[in-house]
Amino acid sequence: MKHWVALALAGAALAAAPAQATVFTGSLTGTAEVPANASPGTGSVTVTVDTAAHTLAVQTTFSGLSAPTTIAHIHCCSTPTASPATMVPSFAGFPVGITSGSYGMTFGMLDAATWNPAFITASGGTAAGAESAFIDGLMAGNAYFNIHTQAYPTGELRANLAPIPEPTSYALFLAGLAAVGGIAARRRR
Repeated sequence: MKHWVALALAGAALAAAPAQATVFTGSLTGTAEVPANASPGTGSVTVTVDTAAHTLAVQTTFSGLSAPTTIAHIHCCSTPTASPATMVPSFAGFPVGITSGSYGMTFGMLDAATWNPAFITASGGTAAGAESAFIDGLMAGNAYFNIHTQAYPTGELRANLAPIPEPTSYALFLAGLAAVGGIAARRRR
C-alpha cells in the first residue's frame, strides 16, 4: 500500500511544478481556411510559448502551395476568423516567393515589435497585455497560423493551434490511474 501512496505523492509533486513552456501544434491545410479552399498544399506548425522567458517560438514546414508565399502570421483571439495578433504584415524573415519551405524563429513576447499594433491596442496598450491576451486565446483554442499566397491573398493554408499536454499532465494521470488500480486490487483482496 505504501508504494501507491508514494506514487500518488510523486505525481502530485510533478503536477505542482510550474509549467513554463506550452507547445501548440496544427496541420496546415486549405480545408481549414474560412472559407475552405482547394489548395493542394500541406504542412505543419509548432508554436511554443515560454511564459518564464516570455518567448514565442514558431516553426513550420509547408509544401505544394498553388502559388508563391506572400505573408504568414498568427491570428487570435476569436473564431472562426480573427485579426492578426503577431507582427504584420508578416513574421520577420518568413520566406516570400516560394511554394515549399520551412521557417523557424523565436520572438520576445514583451517586445512590441512581435505584435500587430492593433492587437496591442486592443489588449490594454502594452506588449505585456498582448502577451496575456494571446496566451489566453491560444489556451481557449482561438488562434490559428496562416500562410497567405499570391493565389489566396486571404490565406492558402491554415492550422488551428491546439495545445499538446505537457508531461506533467501525463504523470499526474498515470499516478491517479495507479492509485485507482491499487485501491481496486486492495478491494479484491
